[in-house]
Amino acid sequence: MNNKKFTDFQILDCTVRDGGYVNDWKFDKKFVREVYRALSKASVDFVEIGFKGTEKYFDREKYGLWRFSEEKDIHNVTANISGSKLAIMADYGKIETEDFCNANESLIELVRVAVHKDDVKGALSLLEQIKKKGYKVSLNVMGYTNYSKTERNDLVDLLKTVNLDYVYIADTYGSLFPNQVSQIFEPLLEISQFKVGFHSHNNLQMAFANTLEAVSCGVHIIDSTIYGMGRGAGNLPTEVIISFVANRKGDKYNPIPILNIIDRFFVEMQNHNRWGYQLPYMLSGLFQCHPNYPKALMDLREYTIEDIWKAMSHIKKKNPVGFSKSLLDDLIKEGVIGSGKIDVRKNSLANSNKLLFKIDAPKISYLDKHKERDFLVLANGPSLKEYKYKIDKFIFKYDPIILGANYLGELFKPHYHAFINKRRFVAYIDTVSSSSQLLIGQHIDDSLIHEYTNRNYENIYYIDTLNSDFEIYKGVITSNCRTVSILLLGVAIVMGAHRVFVAGMDGYVSLHLGNALHFYNEKEETEDRQVIYEKHQWCQYFIDQIDKFLSKNDKEGVHIITPTSYKSFYKGIENYI
Repeated sequence: MNNKKFTDFQILDCTVRDGGYVNDWKFDKKFVREVYRALSKASVDFVEIGFKGTEKYFDREKYGLWRFSEEKDIHNVTANISGSKLAIMADYGKIETEDFCNANESLIELVRVAVHKDDVKGALSLLEQIKKKGYKVSLNVMGYTNYSKTERNDLVDLLKTVNLDYVYIADTYGSLFPNQVSQIFEPLLEISQFKVGFHSHNNLQMAFANTLEAVSCGVHIIDSTIYGMGRGAGNLPTEVIISFVANRKGDKYNPIPILNIIDRFFVEMQNHNRWGYQLPYMLSGLFQCHPNYPKALMDLREYTIEDIWKAMSHIKKKNPVGFSKSLLDDLIKEGVIGSGKIDVRKNSLANSNKLLFKIDAPKISYLDKHKERDFLVLANGPSLKEYKYKIDKFIFKYDPIILGANYLGELFKPHYHAFINKRRFVAYIDTVSSSSQLLIGQHIDDSLIHEYTNRNYENIYYIDTLNSDFEIYKGVITSNCRTVSILLLGVAIVMGAHRVFVAGMDGYVSLHLGNALHFYNEKEETEDRQVIYEKHQWCQYFIDQIDKFLSKNDKEGVHIITPTSYKSFYKGIENYI
């Protein structure tokens, strides 16, 4: 690559805008001012000062200033600093022409509009109106790697007919490799009426290499962020590209101001708001899809990477635009993830919530094995440890069949110890008491089981579904099995329980326990409050379903005997001991 190439391109730093995904754009004004000062000293060509967004599309309480980037705030953070030109970004569909004043009343020089392929024509119309107000304008094409050959040709033909200043290609999912770059940019670079830009993402650690290749092809402007700050795996680090150019004896850029501000702000900021290369974002890059797909699956902590890889293959085939939670839910409901040992075919009955099952499976080994016995299910909430002494007294008095799961920390030695989650099986199988009989869910492969233990075990057969009521058919349980403790309530019924008691089922949303999930420290448990809340709601639903099932069969309902946020099932242990 010759040095001349590195005098021909510009750098647009989008730290305040793209980095805002990390903290909902809640940067204080001093921070933004110091970022702008440092980038100006470094001679960066453009600084993107945030998003412009129409208020009716966004919650002012949720987002910080730089999701809206009002003129008065831009004036405050840039006053008396002479330096980089200012740019701003808008999402097509979340902005209107009226949100922009005339360019002669604004400090903004460049307006960029990000758009998915279905809305390109609308975005071009919007940019035409914004350009009439005196701004330079840029079309930022998202998800370009997922365009078909025909769609790419159509876009190139369309761009030959419009009046733009810039056209950007965004490697939205960070899925590009250097050998793919030239074929993307060469057709665009043949169009002379606009400059071509590249916005890279670092999912596969290729942002720097891809940017160098794009510059080598003749791309006019590239994006970067300080310390690579940005959504998911982040972006090309500004300090890296500037240092690279400076080391090639270029005299345009100075990396020192950027390095200083990283030391002042960004190192500590990354400790509190993670960004950069991580496994979910690598998978997002490999499968060319939104990073929320692998992240959501990993947050559930139910699936191995092999399971997630299989799910991502299916998602890629569907080629979705953006992230669709319903698509992910459908894959889970359809059984795409996991490998069953039984053949289950389900057909909904008209006007009925029940399901017909055709099951080709061995006879359930524990069916009616402990008829009319009391059962105690041990969940893993903090109260299990806090109430150990009283739980021991309960066990001594009632002599229940005890079902436990995952990690019990040698607090108790249950009659049966269960796993339905591959990751937890691998992590905790070595902690199971030698006196406990193993129960292992059918979706954990025999080969994996034998790799980690030579103990005998019985299979739990169940149908994991969110769209059916709790049911038992020939010992096979229908339930949402995201929580093994809920499934064990069903197992107790299959075994012939007279009464079902539960300890340690504190609930995923428990104010009196500060939202603690387990009595032990499971470091990788998700902190995503929405995921936690959804788990809590589904558990509540299926406990209620199991309770009704027991009542319908002339049994007492579910008794949770330690403090719980599932209040309608709580009766304190003191009432029994």
